[in-house]
This record gives sequence, C-alpha cells and structure tokens, in this order.
Amino acid sequence: MKRPRVWKMLMAAMCVALLSGLQAQDLPRQVSIILLGATGDLARKYLWQGLFHLYLEEVGKGHHFRFHGTALTSTEQGQEVIAKVLESLSCPGDMASGHCAELKAQFQQLSEYRRLKTPEDYLALSKDIEAQVEHEGLRETGRIFYLSVPPFAYVDIARSINSSCRPGPGAWLRVVLEKPFGHDLHSAQQLATELGSFFQEEEMYRVDHYLGKQVVAQILPFRDQNRAALDGLWNRHHVERVEIVMKETLDAEGRTSFYEEYGVIRDVLQNHLTEVLTLVAMELPVNVSSPESVLQHKLQAFQALRSLQRHSAVLGQYQAYSGQVRRELQKPDSFHSLTPTFAGILVHIDNLRWEGVPFILMSGKALDERVSYVRILFKNQAFCVQSEKHWVAAQSRCLPRQIIFYIGHGELGSPAVLVSRNLFQPALPSASWKEVEGRPGLHLFGLPLSDYYAYSPVREQDAYSLLISHIFHCRKDSFVTTENLLASWVFWTPLLDSLAHEVPRFYPGEAENGQLLDFEFSGGHLSFSQPLLEQLVPGPDSAPLPSDFQVLRAKYRESPLISAWPEELIARLAGDIEAAAVRAVRRFGKFHLALSGGSSPVALFQQLATGHYSFPWAHTHLWLVDERCVPLWDPESNFQGLQTHLLQHVRVPHYNVHPMPVHWRQRLCAEEDQGAQAYAEEISALVTNGSSTWCCWAWELTGTRPPSSAVARRPGRRAAGSADHEPSSPRRMSLSLPLINRARKVAVLVMGRMKREIAMLVSVGHDPKWPISGVLRTLASSCGTWIMMRFWGDGTLALCSPLCFPSFALSLPSQSCPLPMRAFLSGI
Repeated sequence: MKRPRVWKMLMAAMCVALLSGLQAQDLPRQVSIILLGATGDLARKYLWQGLFHLYLEEVGKGHHFRFHGTALTSTEQGQEVIAKVLESLSCPGDMASGHCAELKAQFQQLSEYRRLKTPEDYLALSKDIEAQVEHEGLRETGRIFYLSVPPFAYVDIARSINSSCRPGPGAWLRVVLEKPFGHDLHSAQQLATELGSFFQEEEMYRVDHYLGKQVVAQILPFRDQNRAALDGLWNRHHVERVEIVMKETLDAEGRTSFYEEYGVIRDVLQNHLTEVLTLVAMELPVNVSSPESVLQHKLQAFQALRSLQRHSAVLGQYQAYSGQVRRELQKPDSFHSLTPTFAGILVHIDNLRWEGVPFILMSGKALDERVSYVRILFKNQAFCVQSEKHWVAAQSRCLPRQIIFYIGHGELGSPAVLVSRNLFQPALPSASWKEVEGRPGLHLFGLPLSDYYAYSPVREQDAYSLLISHIFHCRKDSFVTTENLLASWVFWTPLLDSLAHEVPRFYPGEAENGQLLDFEFSGGHLSFSQPLLEQLVPGPDSAPLPSDFQVLRAKYRESPLISAWPEELIARLAGDIEAAAVRAVRRFGKFHLALSGGSSPVALFQQLATGHYSFPWAHTHLWLVDERCVPLWDPESNFQGLQTHLLQHVRVPHYNVHPMPVHWRQRLCAEEDQGAQAYAEEISALVTNGSSTWCCWAWELTGTRPPSSAVARRPGRRAAGSADHEPSSPRRMSLSLPLINRARKVAVLVMGRMKREIAMLVSVGHDPKWPISGVLRTLASSCGTWIMMRFWGDGTLALCSPLCFPSFALSLPSQSCPLPMRAFLSGI
C-alpha cells in the first residue's frame, strides 16, 4: 500500500531536479578569463588588447565575461598598471567613437586585478568566481587561464589550478601556455609529462603566435581553395626552392638573460618557422578545417624531414651582443658568448613530393630590415624567343614565377598573398581579402608589384586577438599539440647539440652587414658566400700555442707518413677511391667497396656523393662490414646511415647493394636464420680474384677477439677495461679479422679529438687486445704510405693511405678514446 506513495515522492524529486536543470540551462552563461602575468610586457602590449577584441566580438551573443588580471605584484601597484593598460585599449577603425567608449567602459568595469601567488590565493579566486556567478544569477560555462609567465612557473601554477581552481561540473577548463616549451627534447618531454598529470590534452592550448598571423593562417585555406591550379605545381618537378624568413632590426638588448639560454634557433626557428614549414610542405588533408586531420598530416611531414647535420647551418652573432650580455648579466670582461643571434638552416624533405627541394629557414637580429615571409620560387623551364623588352607579365613564362605569403612589415608594410601573374589568378575569400591597389614603383623579390596578383586582408587583426578568439571558440587547429611539439624537438635537438660550441660569424649589424651574412648551398651543405680569412674569439685558451702542436715523424708502422688538413685528406682519399674504381671497372668490369657506418666516414660519403661525378657507380657493388642487429630502417642501422649520406645521392643499381641480413623473417640476428652464413656465401660468389680488383672490408675494434669465421654474429660486447662490465653496444654482424687480413692494401682514417694516445698504442707491434693492430701487420708490405691529419692542440689527427680505400670501422673503448676511430681496409 505504501509503494505508490514512494513512487510519487520519487517522481516529484525527479521533476524538481529536471526543472532545476531546465532553469539552469536558461540562465545566462559566464566565462571567466584569468590572465596570469597581467602586468608583464606581453600582456601590456598584446593580451589585454586581444581580450578586449574578444569582448567586442562576443558582447550581446549570450555570454557574460569577467576578466581577472593576476600577477605577483602587490594589489595597489598591479591595479595602477592595469588601469593604464585598460585606458590605452583601442577599437577597430570602423567603429563609431561613441560606441567604442561605451564598450571600453563596460570592459573596464568587468576587469579587475588581484595578486595570485599561493594555493590559498587560487582557492580564494575560485570561491569568489562561484559567489559572483551565483549572486548575479548566472551559470558558469568555463574558465580560461592564460599563463603569460616564465615556463619554470608552469608546473606549480598547473598544480594550483588543478587542485584549487577548476570550475564545477558541466563547465570546461582551458589553459593557455606561451613558449618556450622546453630547451631540448628531454626538457620538453619532461614538461609535457608534468603538465599532462594535471590537464587533459584537450584542455591545453600551446600558443605559437605565428599561427595567429593572418597570412600564416591563410596558407592551408589558400592551398585548399586553389587545389586545381596547385596540384601540378606544388612538387619537386616545379619548385626550385622555398624560403621561410623572419628578419628583425632590433637586437637582444634587455632580453639577453632569455637569449643566452635559448638563442635564435630555439627562439624562432624551432617553433615559428618550423610551424610554417609544415603548413607549406604537408600533404593537404581532404578537410583542412579538421584539427585531427591537420595534425596527422603535420606529423607525417615531420617524419619525412631529413636529419640536420652540422653543415646544415650557418650561424652569426652581432658584434655588440657579448658586451650587452656582460653588462646585463654581470659577466667578467673576459666573457664572450657563443650564442647565435643569426641562423640560416638548410632543410630537406625526403618524400616523393619534395625530394631534392631546398627549404631555407633564416632568422636573425640586428639585420637590415624587419620583414617576414614565405617565398615559393618555381623553376624557370621556359625559353622565350622574343627579347626581354617584349615580355608581358601576365603571359611570359620567362619572368620569375613565385608565390609569396607576405607575413608582415617590410616594404609592403602589411600582410599579403602575392602570386605571379604568369602562374595563375588565385581564389581567396572575397569577404575577407581584397586586391592591393596602387603602390606604383614598389618592387618585391625582383618584380614590380603590378606583376603580381596581390591580396591583403580587408581588416587587419593582430595575431593574439585571433588566437584568443580561437581559444574561446575551442579551435585547436591554431595551437601546438604535445605530439607536434615533441616531433619538432626530435628534429631540432641533434643539430642544437652539435652546434653548442660552434663559434658564430660576427657581424656589425643592420645595413653595415653588407654581404657578410649571405650564404649558399651546394650538395646538402650550407656555407657563407664570403669567406673570412680569420676569426678569433679573444679570451683564455682562444688560440693554439706552439706547445700545442706535435711534430710528426716521417714513418708510422714502418711506412712513409704524409700529413694533411681534414678537407684535403677527405678529398684526396675520395679521389684515390674513384681512381681505383675506374681502374678496376676498366680491367675487370666491376668494383667492390665495403663500407662501415658511424659518424666518422660521413664526410667521405658526402664527398663521394657530391664531388665525384665520374665514379662508375653503375658497376660498383656496395657491401657492409659491420651492422647492428636492428631493422635496416632504424636510425642506428649502419645501412640507414649509408642510405642517407651516399646511396640516395648516387645511381647504384639496387641489385648491387648488399646490406647485411640482420633482419630476416621478422627476427633480428637469429642464429637459426643463418644470416651470417648467407652473407659469407654471397661474398664468395661475387667477390673473386678474377672479377674484382678492389674491395673494402671493415672490422670494429673491441676488447674481445674477433670471430674466426668469415662473417659472424656477435653478441652485445663489453668495453675493455670497463669496471661494471655492462654491455656497451647492441649485437652485431661483422666480417672477421682473418678475412680482412687477406687484403693487400689498408688505409686508416682517424678523426676527432684526443687520438694521439691510441695512435701511439697501435703504432708498433700486435696486441690481441686491439684487433686493428692485427690488421695493420699487412700495411708495411702492402700499402707503403700513410697520410696523417695535422695535429691541433686538442689532439685532432687523421691517418690514411693515399693508395688505399676506406671502410674498416674501429671503435675504441670509452676509457681509452672518447670518440670513435675509423680504419679503412681495401684489397683483392
């Protein structure tokens, strides 16, 4: 009998809850925006103005706003700063002054300043927001925290927001972060992990303000709207090169503390210019408005980027920089910074669309002009019969053809998209872009402005206003995701590590630079066009002393010795290999060359790839002498290094390339697969005394004796003299010492620091501890002459024979020599 009464009570409760929910749905919505670092430079210049623009866009559209400026500054001082900033806010030029004044007064009433430092401060802020929302009869929709603070404060702030200042159920949270997002891959991963413990990925908005530049934001839509015209042009067959440039006239004065830690590559290239690079180079998604599709295609572009090498960069530093650092950071008079303020980087993308097309990224301070642009220069494949004076801009294919995304400043003075009239007439949204008119006499990139279809925004908008609007509307495609960020650091960190101690070229600054910073690229190398005879960095240990040089004897292991500098040494060695190959092919019809991996032979590979166009590659067989037990596409694979630095640049028939079979049947170096035996049989079948005069074999020196079979699989090796006896490297497959000792001629190349001791250790006798000494026993009777790179004070030297041909790899235990040594062997 009581059951119907219970059901009535439950139904009544449900109705009350439903009615309350409907009433809550009907309540006006409020968004609270908390700007941390509200008194800082970025906030005063851009962020408050961006928040005001958001208010102007959204007022009257159903949302109420509250703006909380916060900082560590005292309440009284902070209120004074914020009052001045709010008074300086401006409205769009087409807004009536009276309406502007009214909205500006409203915005000021909705903005406040408070100190935000301790967890208790965050809790108090959250309670105040909740109380204000309830008092005004509103419903909280969400909170935006904009962190305009140094990155070292991110984790503590994130912890306080997560524990004390999250909005209630049903409301969203968005946390906005400003760069830098780490100093290298490791620090970026660490920061991402820590932030990820407090926020979901969809709650974080990492700002790269370049993605808010109107022209940058137009790159993907432009490509999408002009697919029909660009599909046949946007590739290696038609594009000569791509330039992505950001030049500044200002120097780093007042910011040297930041600049000393980051430099121009971390400040500009790793983020701004890399983001632009991916927008230009990525495959175009079917739906360019889908953040998920855009991110996926960006990541694919990152995966196709060729690894950067030391020769991929040129560095500069304006001459006044070190003095500014000494003054601002209280450094001693002897201090001289190596931080680059200028950098040019050569990037290649190894995919079918962009293979061989150079992408030039360049940025610097104290340059001759302030300008930013992306320039796609197309190949000139036409021959025009008429003289130049008869060429018509809209018709002649002999005039330069280019597309320029003019990001800002420079002679044009405003953002624009320029397309050569002899390419095609582009389609842009007419509601937001208009044709540039007038400007007679203005020339851009070698052509008068009239030779371009030129379009500029109908209404210019600063980057932060656009990005803040996208944050409010939850548009994630304009922000850097964790995956995107880490992919960028994976690409840039190795180059940054290799440049850490590089001395930049000094330049006077601005117009006085002249052609001093001009650079050029050839064969994958970047170099300054104007050589300098000498550049000294004064200070302790700045130049070698006479005592730093070592006099070399005329003999080494009872053979004549010739010394040379590294470039000459590599060139001579490569020339000798080519001469031997030509002789072998002329006599036997083929040439066998076995090569080792690692970093030391890279310069030789590059020399062979770019400086020896008569090399008989079509008749050359390439072998590996040592391979790690990893897949051939793994970055640690010696074959992958050979592919990157040599094979992809020369025309060797694929059936003449013989990688070691370390990866068979989806297994790595499995004994039952008999990969070593198969490789030995392949060598025996193809390399015979009657068919090949020259072949090059290799061995990697370890603390253990080499195997006795022709080809053997080796387990993880232990470093000689190691105290903990932990394995120092992965398993390998290698050629054996007995096979190597069948060679008639041997060459040794040693490059790097601190090689004198090991060179002396193996200079006489035969010690089983050093297998290389067993190989070198054949040298005196077979090869006759050595070349040794001249010593510097750091112990740099190189050894090789002018008549012998490289590829024998020699890795020394770390206790004996910290850098790898390479020895190269060749013979019949």
